[in-house]
Amino acid sequence: MKSPSSRPRSRRVLDHSLLVLGTGALATGLAVLTLAPGISAASSHREAPQIAGDPRADNTDVYAFTSPDRSGTVTMIANWIPFEEPNGGPNFYAFADDARYHIKIDNTGDGHADVTYTWRFRNEIRDAANQFLYNTGPVRGFNDPTLNFRQVYDLTVTDQGGTRTLLRDAPVAPSRVGPASMPDYPALRAEAVRNAPGGAKAFAGQADDPFFADLRVFDLLYGGNLSERGQDTLAGYNVNSIALQVPKKALALHGDTGRNPVVGIWSTTERHGVEVTDSRARSGGKGREEWRQVSRLGNPLVNEVVVPLAYKDAFNSISPYQDHTVQPVVDKVYDPILPQLIQKVYGIPAPKTPRNDLAEIYLTGICKACGPIQADLNAQSLNKDADPRRIIPAEELRLNMSVPPARTPQRLGVLAGDLAGFPNGRRLTDDVIDISLQAVEGAAQTGKLVPALAEGDKVNTNDVPFGAHFPYLALPHTKAVNSARSGAGPAAARTADNAAAFGGVGALLLGTGGFRLWRRRTTG
Repeated sequence: MKSPSSRPRSRRVLDHSLLVLGTGALATGLAVLTLAPGISAASSHREAPQIAGDPRADNTDVYAFTSPDRSGTVTMIANWIPFEEPNGGPNFYAFADDARYHIKIDNTGDGHADVTYTWRFRNEIRDAANQFLYNTGPVRGFNDPTLNFRQVYDLTVTDQGGTRTLLRDAPVAPSRVGPASMPDYPALRAEAVRNAPGGAKAFAGQADDPFFADLRVFDLLYGGNLSERGQDTLAGYNVNSIALQVPKKALALHGDTGRNPVVGIWSTTERHGVEVTDSRARSGGKGREEWRQVSRLGNPLVNEVVVPLAYKDAFNSISPYQDHTVQPVVDKVYDPILPQLIQKVYGIPAPKTPRNDLAEIYLTGICKACGPIQADLNAQSLNKDADPRRIIPAEELRLNMSVPPARTPQRLGVLAGDLAGFPNGRRLTDDVIDISLQAVEGAAQTGKLVPALAEGDKVNTNDVPFGAHFPYLALPHTKAVNSARSGAGPAAARTADNAAAFGGVGALLLGTGGFRLWRRRTTG
């Protein structure tokens, strides 16, 4: 172990942080939360015990990337309600009307949201007294009288200038009931894509779950002998998605993307009061007027595989500026559990600790002064107008907006020399399971993959193609997950292995040259 004086500044800050478990910030939302029975299904999407019982508040994934067809904008996507079975009627799937959904942006590095986008949903039922159906006939438009249940939302943005309404009563794309009920669902999807002030676009509605992975990783890492791989556990399931595309200047510090290109992004769900229940059941009692955060997500898989069980629910209740005060969680970044398990199951030696490389990925962003990954990529300390005295370690999905979209995106992102991919933001096509597995084994620091794990989970692409234009998400499925579906079967057989484009493990080197940051030159 390094002496305190020789460790990176971020590590020294963390070593002197206060533990606030049981009282103070971490207790906010934890000690007062109770959980009623709710819908559940086995998945990494259900990352913490309490939120697993509240699927409408359960944030499954966050994506942030420079829009490939509008490079002056950033697209942010957040998903909720894991494992939506397409035929799950008659009520199907709706956003909670008693919750607030947020996407938050930190452009100064202090762990606080400098820009917050907020969605509030409302239900509209045409005939609740005499109907039980979601729709009473074919639906061809949002305003059709045959759409018995529908949702609308208001979208606001809060920044230093206050809170402004961007959209009011915008339509939510309904759950895709089936071809008889919705014969032209692409038209319904298109109706839910809305233009917002300032050149923004917004979408809310059901979509294919874009996360692709073989979640048998939780069966002792693919069965203890790598025999359980190649099946996309999420194939055929849907989610409820929020997507927002905004000009980069709307997110950048002082609106200046040339001087301040790096932002940190995460999403949250808030509910009223002291009790967390299934969103269909309202509970009264003291504290109902207070909003409490019950779900939070930035980088993928952090709460699943980094945060220990004892702190998962608490992690969901706190904000990034509080992360560095929770020493047991911080310790698991520097001395993670997963490499030890890999060593136990497969005999692959765990990298030496402390893992300052993982601290860069998850807590500080990647920069030459931040740790051993010698590249200036996506730390907020790279923002010229950020006050270095206010920058703290915080878990956020960081994106350098000056990195242009890749002409040929690589599924392993930065590990394959594609700087527009994870962990510099996250695109829909980024294979975060394989990237994270390699990163936790030290690939970001050594510059090469671990050969024994080079094939990852053998699920390299989504089960259906993504779109070329906003909101980019694939349309929701209609066939039951347990039925024979077109294209069903192991994902490795459905798609070519993108790794072939890399020319083998030896070509996947992350030297300083490979990490070159393509920053736009600005004048003035």
